[in-house]
Parts: sequence; structure tokens; C-alpha cells
Amino acid sequence: MERAMYFESNRSSRDGMVAVGSVVMNRVESGKYPHSVCGVVSQRKQFAPGVMNKRMNTRTAPKLREAAQSVLEGERHPLVGNAQFFHTATYRASYNNMHYVLTTGGNAFYERRDADLVTQPTPLPPIEGITGK
Repeated sequence: MERAMYFESNRSSRDGMVAVGSVVMNRVESGKYPHSVCGVVSQRKQFAPGVMNKRMNTRTAPKLREAAQSVLEGERHPLVGNAQFFHTATYRASYNNMHYVLTTGGNAFYERRDADLVTQPTPLPPIEGITGK
């Protein structure tokens, strides 16, 4: 969990780390992905290249361990909901099935839906401070 949070979030944002962790746990619990955190995070082309083997400098992320442990113990970012996907907040995709639920920690989080059920087709303005501990 720490590795996913470290390589996929803005390490200065607890919200971003918890949101990434929430997506990982949504995938673990979905039945569509591997049934373990390591299985989900190590899937090819799903998370940052090298997420499982690149060196981490945990001094740059002082809240990393606490945030990861909190997610593993059940904390979820309340605005992520059932989202199982995210991308860099500045990326603009042309797909019509992306329903955005949150932008935080440098990422935009979304659910995939049938196009006619998408009510938020563009990333939301960033929000921070929701999960602050």
C-alpha cells in the first residue's frame, strides 16, 4: 500500500495518499482484480512503472506509513466512493464513460459508467483537507 501511495500520489497530500489507497482497496474488494493489495498494485500497466521495485525515499513522505496503515485498517477517502480509477489531474482523456468524483493530491479519480449515466464528465476542482489527521 505504501508503494502505491508513494509512487501514485502527491506525497505532500494525505488526501491524495488516502484516495489512492481507497482505489486500491476498491479494486481488491471488487472481484474483478486480484484479491490482495500486492496483487492489485503489481498488475502490469495499472500503476506507475516500477511501483514494486523502485527505491523509495520515505523522508519525502512523512505521513506515508500512517496513511497506508489507516487505509489498511478501513479508512477510505469519503469522496472516492466506488471509484477504481485515477489519472494525473492535468491529463485529459477523450472517453465518454469517465464519471469524476474527486481531484486531490495531483490526481483525478473516477468511476467507469455507461455514457448515459455520466453526470460529471470532467475532473472536479482539487480539494484537500478532507482526511486530515
